[in-house]
Amino acid sequence: MDDMDERCLTLDLVRVTERAAVAAARWRGRGDERAADQAAVDAMRRELNRLPFDGTVVIGEGERDEAPMLYIGERVGKGVGPKFDLAVAPLEGTTLCAKDLPGAITVIAMARSGALLNAPDVYMEKIAVGPGYPAGVVDLDRSPEDNVRALAEAKGVAPSRITVAVLDRPRHAGLIASCRRVGASLRLLSDGDIAGVIFTARPRETDVDLYLGSGGAPEGVIAAGVLRCVGGQMQGRLVLDSAEKRERAAAMGIRDPHKTYTMDEMASGDVIVAATGVTDGTLAHGVRFAGGRVETEAVLYRSSSGTVRRIRAEHRDAGKFRLD
Repeated sequence: MDDMDERCLTLDLVRVTERAAVAAARWRGRGDERAADQAAVDAMRRELNRLPFDGTVVIGEGERDEAPMLYIGERVGKGVGPKFDLAVAPLEGTTLCAKDLPGAITVIAMARSGALLNAPDVYMEKIAVGPGYPAGVVDLDRSPEDNVRALAEAKGVAPSRITVAVLDRPRHAGLIASCRRVGASLRLLSDGDIAGVIFTARPRETDVDLYLGSGGAPEGVIAAGVLRCVGGQMQGRLVLDSAEKRERAAAMGIRDPHKTYTMDEMASGDVIVAATGVTDGTLAHGVRFAGGRVETEAVLYRSSSGTVRRIRAEHRDAGKFRLD
C-alpha cells in the first residue's frame, strides 16, 4: 500500500467513527444504554467491512458486560490488502449517551498487525501523565501519594496543585482517599475512561495532570495509542483476578499475568486513532441533526507524524445515516 492509499484509509477510519457516532446519537437521552451501544457496534462493523484491508479486532468490547460486541478475533474489512490490528470502543460512555450527558464518543485505533496489545476484555490498572516529564516520573508500583508527590516535584509545584482524574467508582474509594490525603484535587469522572487519559495530554485546557485507576483494557490500549501520538507516558496492568481470566489471557499469548505494560508495549509502530463526538464534550462536539443535514466533529491522531487533526463535517444527505 502506497502513502496515498494509506492516507485514504486513514480518512476512511474517521468515516467509520462518524457513522457509529450518528447511529448512537439517535439514542441520546432515551435511557437505553444497550440499544445505543448496539447501534454504534452495528454501524462500526458495517463501515469497517466496506474498507479495502484485512483487519482483525485484537482488543474489543463485550465479554465483561455481555454487551453487543465487536469481539476479539473478529475479522473485518474486505479481506484484501494490508493487514491491520484494531482496538475498538464503538461507544465510549454508554451511560453518558443514554442520559444525553457530555463526553460520549466513538473511537477506534488501528496499527499494523502485531502492533497493538492482544488481551482479553478485562479491567486494566492505569496510570498516565502528559508530555514534558522525565521518563518514569510515575509508576504503577508506587502508591498514589508517592506518584502525586513525584509529579508535583517534576512540575515544580506543591501536591495541592496536582489534579488527578479518576473514574468515580466504589472500587476507587481507597485511591481517592489516598490522593486527598496528599492534598491533590480530584476530577471524578462518571464515565469516559479514554477521555480521562487523554485529558493528561492537554493540562492547560483540562487542568488534569495525572490519571489513575482501573478501567477497561480496550480503552487502555486506545488511550495508549493516543498518548503515543500527542506525547506522554502511560502504564497498564491487566486485572486477571480469577483462574478463568488468567486462562483466557494465557490462550492469547500472555505469559506473565502480573506484567506491567509500557505505552509502547500497548501500542507500537505507526498508530492511528479516530474519535467522533456523540454528545458534546471536551474532546469533540456531539452530533447535530439539522433538517436534512447531519454535522459531526472528529479528532484524528497519528503517531508517525505526531499530528492531531480536527475534522468538522456536514453530511447533507441525512438519509444515508439511517439505521434502516
